[in-house]
Formats: sequence, C-alpha cells, structure tokens
Amino acid sequence: MLQDVEHRALARALEIAADPAVPLGPNPRVGCVLLDPHGTVLAEGHHRGAGTAHAEADALTAARAASAPLAGATAVVTLEPCAHTGRTGPCADALIEAGVGRVVIARTDPNPVAAGGIARLRAAGLDVELAIPEDLAAAAAALNRGWEHGLAHERPLVTAKIALSLDGRAAAADGTSQWLTGAAAREEVHLLRTTCDAVLVGTGTARADHPTLTARRPDGTLHPRQPLRAVMGTSEAPPLPAIDGAGEVLPLRTRDPSVALATLFTRGVRHVLLEGGPTLAAAFLRAGCVDELIVHLAPTLLGGGRPAVADLGITTLADRLDLDLVDIAPMPTPSCPTDLRLTLRPRTA
Repeated sequence: MLQDVEHRALARALEIAADPAVPLGPNPRVGCVLLDPHGTVLAEGHHRGAGTAHAEADALTAARAASAPLAGATAVVTLEPCAHTGRTGPCADALIEAGVGRVVIARTDPNPVAAGGIARLRAAGLDVELAIPEDLAAAAAALNRGWEHGLAHERPLVTAKIALSLDGRAAAADGTSQWLTGAAAREEVHLLRTTCDAVLVGTGTARADHPTLTARRPDGTLHPRQPLRAVMGTSEAPPLPAIDGAGEVLPLRTRDPSVALATLFTRGVRHVLLEGGPTLAAAFLRAGCVDELIVHLAPTLLGGGRPAVADLGITTLADRLDLDLVDIAPMPTPSCPTDLRLTLRPRTA
C-alpha cells in the first residue's frame, strides 16, 4: 500500500511525464520521483523522447548532481523500469546499482522487449509496490494509451470526433455548421488535439472549411504541443493554411483507412484524432478503424441537412453498429444551451 508521500510523488511523476514539451509518438511518456527514507524528495526526472535518458536515469543523474544520498531511497515511477539495453541501459539495473531500496510502479510495461524490470528488481532484493490507487492507475493508463494501442494492434489509436444536433445533423440544409455547439465544446476539441499525434481530415473538409487543424487557446494563441495535420483522399484540395508554430502537413493520397493509418504508424503516430466530415467518419467506421467516438451533442433540431455520418452500408436493424457508452458529461457555455459530450466505443462482442 502506498504511503501518503508516495501517493503525492506518483501524482507528481504523472504530471512531469505529461510535460507538453515532450513529443508524443512511438515512445512512452514516463516520470520518476526519488524519495529518501523519510519521504523527502531527492530528485525527479522524465523521459523527453527517443534517444534521451529514461525517466529513472534522468532522476538519478539529477540526484547525483545534487549530491543526494540514494542508499535506501524509494523510486516512484509511472511505468515499469525497463530491463533491456537499447539506446540506453536497463533502468532496473541503474536503480539497483544506485542502492534504491523500494520501487513504486504505477503500470507494468506491455512491451515484451522492455518488460522484466519488476522481476529483476525483486531478484535483487528491492521492495516493489504495484498496488496503486484507482485514480492514479487510471491516469497512468491514460498517459500512454496510444502507445499501448500501437503495441497491441500495430496501428494508431483512432478517436473520431463529431458534433451533431439531436436529430443527427452536422450542418443545416444550406450547409452552415458554425457554430452548432458552444464555446465549451470547441475549446475541448483544441485540448483534445494537444493529446493526439495527428489530426486527420478528408480532402472534402479541406476544400469546404479551409481548416487550420491547430490546437489553440481561447485567445487564439497556439498550445505548445501541435499535432501533425493530415489530409486524406485522392481528390484535389487546397493546401492547409501556413501558420507559424503549426504542425507539419501530410497529404495521404488514399481513400483506404488502413493504408492511411499504416502510413501514419510508420511515421511514429500512435494516436489519431479523426475530424473529417460524414464521408470520412463512415469510411473509418465501415473499416472497423474507430476505437473511440466523442460526440458533442447540441440540444437543437435542424430537421434537414447533412448527416453526421454517411451511409454505413447497413440495410437492416440486425446489422446495426452498437456502441458502449463510456462517459457522458454536460458542456455548459454561458448564455447558450448546454451541450453534452458522449464518449463511446464500438462494441466488440
């Protein structure tokens, strides 16, 4: 069981692991906090991307630079210390050699190449704690969910975001859609973009909306972390606006979701935010390539206009695509109707 000081240290390790200056992509985000036997923080560290020191090594280096005593220390880490030699040495061995006596681990490593640190630590006589409070365990799982999905499925995690009216429309009969939902929903979209490696739209959306696909604050300034801006399709579309600080633009000259995702995966993308129109949403749903659906539901009726999702090829009720409701939350905007956010996942069984 975690002591109070270890609980606080793990919360801090999760915070520094999620540093917006750290790139997303094919490497996990990891944080580490070192405590002396009395619970005083000795040092902290985090992984900053491929080729940089792992979180444990970063924290140990900081502790040694401060001449902090490491014998009997506790290492609080967000992910199981690795047991393999890659660009850096095994973190489990580094902790053992430093004289660390206890290691608190929020999440085991699902990567078979790197796993084994827990066994190595215990074999060396270290006390290893894996019983983590539910809130911190959930935060540790969410921190690297795209990376973990990539390990399991060899393609990026796909989150599709759609905004629609109560009668399932994404735009009115004349094509207008700005703004169907309120400011709170729009702000959440920009925050969501900061958590994804890439934002993906189709050439139709690129032509119709001229989107920037940037992650912006309410005042219009850019967030520190910007996603890759991908445009998928074989028809012509104007280039996305050139904006200082925006993510790279990547054309994907295909209409096949699997091909597009394979290309993104080879570029290190592990989490894709799908923001295209009804045609792109339907293509990914038909292909079984949507892992999560975020719906911003406006309490309004349009009666006609463009549907939020195009034809899925479903002709009978028995073939319907069922989804499990994961979460529902109100999204209030002052002086506007309150939208709802629904988080859903396609039912797998």
